[in-house]
Parts: sequence; C-alpha cells; structure tokens
Amino acid sequence: MWTIDADHDGQRIDNYLFTQLKGVPKSRIYRILRKGEVRVNKGRVKAVYKLKSGDVLRIPPIRVADQKDDSHLSKLDQVQQLENSILLETKQFMVINKPSGIAVHGGSGLSFGVIEAFRSLRPKEKFMELVHRIDRDTSGCLLIAKRRSFLIHFQNQLRHRKMNKEYIAIVSGCWPKGQTRVNVALKKTERPSGERIVLVDKEGKSSETRFTLLEELGDYSLIQAKPVTGRTHQIRVHARHCHCPLLGDEKYSDLGSDQAILQRLKIKTFMLHARRLSFTLPETEEAMQVEAPIPDKMNSVIKQLRNDK
Repeated sequence: MWTIDADHDGQRIDNYLFTQLKGVPKSRIYRILRKGEVRVNKGRVKAVYKLKSGDVLRIPPIRVADQKDDSHLSKLDQVQQLENSILLETKQFMVINKPSGIAVHGGSGLSFGVIEAFRSLRPKEKFMELVHRIDRDTSGCLLIAKRRSFLIHFQNQLRHRKMNKEYIAIVSGCWPKGQTRVNVALKKTERPSGERIVLVDKEGKSSETRFTLLEELGDYSLIQAKPVTGRTHQIRVHARHCHCPLLGDEKYSDLGSDQAILQRLKIKTFMLHARRLSFTLPETEEAMQVEAPIPDKMNSVIKQLRNDK
C-alpha cells in the first residue's frame, strides 16, 4: 500500500508506476492496470487516471529490477566533484555547472550519469529529475528539479520557449559576418555504421539558433549561441551549416585541417559551454539567472588562439 504525496499530485498513474517499478516492462504495468490489480482508494482506475495527494495505491506483488548498490558512486572522484559544481540549490531545484565528459544520465554503455550520481549523493531526496539535457562533452548550466511541481513548471517554460539558454563555443573558421540566425529543419538518422547523427533535412523538425560573433581568433572564432528550440545536437549542426563547425567536433566536422592545432593544444573534444540559464519560479514568477564560469581548459585554448593571431 502506497500513499501519494504532494510531489506526485496530478501525475498520471501509468507514468508514476513506470518510475516506481524499475525493471518492470511497460506492457506488464498496463496489464495489471487493465485487470484491476492496481487499486486506488480500493477502486479500479484507468492508465490515464491522475493521482491526487492522499490517494492510497494497492500494488500487487510484482518482481522489480534488483537494486544495485550505488554506494560506490559517491567514492568516485568524478562524482565527488559534482558536489563542488553546484551553482545554486534550493529545496525545490538545483543548477550545476556540469563538467565536460560526464553524461547527464546513464545509458549507452554508461553505468551512471549526473542524475544517478546526485541520487546516490542525496539518498534522502524523494524526487530528483533532469529538467533538460546537454551533451556529454558539453559543460555548463544543468537544471535539476527536486519537486515534481517545479519539474512541470520548468518543462512548460521550455515548451513555450520562456527559458533562455546561452552557450559559448569555439568554432573552426571565420564566422560569417551578419550570420545571426539559423533556421533550418533537423532530422535524426543513422550512418551505415549505426552511429546516430543529426542532419539538415527539410523533412525534419523545425529548429532555430541565434548566433553572435564574440571574438575573431585568427582562423577560429569564439561565438555565442542562443537556441530558440531544443533539438538534439542543434548548435553543433547549425554551426556546421554555417561552414564553421565546432573545433574538435569529430561527429560534425573533418578534423584533418585542424589536426595540428588539436594536437598542439591537446584538445580532445569540442568545447561548447552552457554559460547562462534564465528562468522564472512557479507562483511568484521571480526571474532567476545563473551563470557557469568558463572551464579552465576552454579559457586556456582561447588564450592560446589569441596569442597565435
């Protein structure tokens, strides 16, 4: 018997069960709902039923995934550093300066990511979910909700384009003067090797990024990117569309011409940094802006490119 608290008020029961019954196939969850094996306040409900604070659920005996011992995560240096990366934290949410090289969540051969790490570091937190995602090799502002009501509010802001995200990046080539907006459709596809990639394709989803040239660095450029939409790899693909791919972006550029500079400056991946994140809080509509310091490695590369001019 489970009692629903305020954090899950308004959540569909099927989505609630997906989260709580880890390792149970969705088909199995829908089946126990359909057969009435799950009861809410002693009555049957459909999968679309929205839970209310105080509802009492009866869940039948069901096998869930074995709970792995994640205590070792907190001992990893990489995970411990995440505690020092917190830029802002309240009881309802946190913003961290995610380091490059750490995925936001586990999967694709990775045993854990940022969200799993924080759940391990904060075992008493009942709710902790990513509001949005950024690439594994992208650093900077990442918003995590600690209350479901805040998650819904933040995701609505994203959906209605009221949350502003500002990135900076180093690109290969001289950024075209006057190129301040890219609005082309993007489509996910796969290469014959099975590698997932995003391409400009008129049959894809609409996407828009606004760009500003911040500084010319000889044969390279420091740019600011403000994504209006939030498509996968959007900034990287839009930069390539302007013939200025991110320096060191193996997926979306030909590294041949940049090989010498990559080796000399010891650049192992592209440098894209989510520098600022602006949003409002629910109910009060208080405006918040959080800024993540530029990583030391990125600052070092910028300085060396300036010296090369």
